[in-house]
Amino acid sequence: MLNISKFKYLVLFIMAILIPTLLNGQDATAPAPAPAAPTLDKADTVWLIVSSALVFFMIPGLALFYGGIVKSKNVLSTMMHSFIAIIVLTLQWTIFGYSFAFSGSNPFYGDFNLAFLNGIDLDTLEGSIPKFVHFLFQGMFALITPALISGAIAERIKLSGYVAFILVWATLVYDPVAHWVWAADGWLFKDGALDFAGGTVVHLISGIAGLAAALVIGKRKGDPSTLTHPNNMTYTLLGSGLLWFGWFGFNAGSGLKVDGLAARAFVVTLIAPAAAGATWLIIEWIHTKKATALGAASGIVAGLVVITPAAGFVSPVSAIIMGLLVSPVCYGAILLKGKLGYDDTLDAFGIHGVGGAFGAILTGVFALSLAEGVTRGHQIQVQLVSVVATGAYSFVASYIIAFLIEKSIGFRIEEEKEINGLDQEIHGENGYGI
Repeated sequence: MLNISKFKYLVLFIMAILIPTLLNGQDATAPAPAPAAPTLDKADTVWLIVSSALVFFMIPGLALFYGGIVKSKNVLSTMMHSFIAIIVLTLQWTIFGYSFAFSGSNPFYGDFNLAFLNGIDLDTLEGSIPKFVHFLFQGMFALITPALISGAIAERIKLSGYVAFILVWATLVYDPVAHWVWAADGWLFKDGALDFAGGTVVHLISGIAGLAAALVIGKRKGDPSTLTHPNNMTYTLLGSGLLWFGWFGFNAGSGLKVDGLAARAFVVTLIAPAAAGATWLIIEWIHTKKATALGAASGIVAGLVVITPAAGFVSPVSAIIMGLLVSPVCYGAILLKGKLGYDDTLDAFGIHGVGGAFGAILTGVFALSLAEGVTRGHQIQVQLVSVVATGAYSFVASYIIAFLIEKSIGFRIEEEKEINGLDQEIHGENGYGI
């Protein structure tokens, strides 16, 4: 027989569980399990260390790319800009730059909790990789971005002015913008802006900064017809190849994992520059009846720039389309330089600034998947906001920084030294020993 007393207690027990649930209008479900603690993945760690080395290798590649285009009397000083960026920004990134970019909960800027890598030890993880490796990988972006700016102002700047500019600029522009876009609490990150590997954070803001600095210091001295006289196109071609090689780590490493996404990012980083290089040569042939080595190198770099924000979000077919579209846009921007009258020595703005902005917008157009509830039109709108916000901030801040440096310690070198050549006047050396 059923024990009535036990049954009564059973009913009371069930009611004790159900009544609060009914009153609250919620299902009586077990609490969700706590998220699993992050664990180290050795494959991810190895890949990110390799990717960090690949991105570092891009900086000497950039030195060769830029160094080959300037006059022979300025080749050494131009290449030195890239290596000076390594020296100065490694220290800045270690002391407070990394912390300023990737710590804190403020949507606009970080704090100094990770200054001098405070609190990071062998067991501290960022996802599935050691925090030290995250510091390394992101640091390579922080090193190369200020170096890109030098292309716009080469052949006419003081070394002291350049050091002051990149140090202040990295602190006031690069670190905050990296926080906006890539930090979990950054306002553009929370808005859903897509920038896989630095279309806005690296290329757009560096190109814009180069334009601002070029406007402050003015044009190079000499006959305009002789200002563009590459001294060694073999350097430039080799540099573009090294940039392309390192860019595989730049893009494919930005997912911070070794998986199918990294593989696809690697693939589109091969495809887009090829399409852009082909298109650039065709345009150049139509325009000048020549297919130049400089044109091939410029097209390749433009293709690398345009795919950077999109590398983790688009298909190979979209990569081809983006590569085909970016070359006429950047080619036109370079032609416009002559009409507007500013002196962007190595077309940092025309390729990196314009190409980065264009790539960021096309990322919204061609992204394979969007966040739940986000329409294509809304995503494009968010991309436009990110382009305008980061570009405008970089221009205003960069112009002010360059202006203050020019009016204090001096940014532009004296006219006589500029005419003699920066290799001898600044370094007391010759790039080619003659």
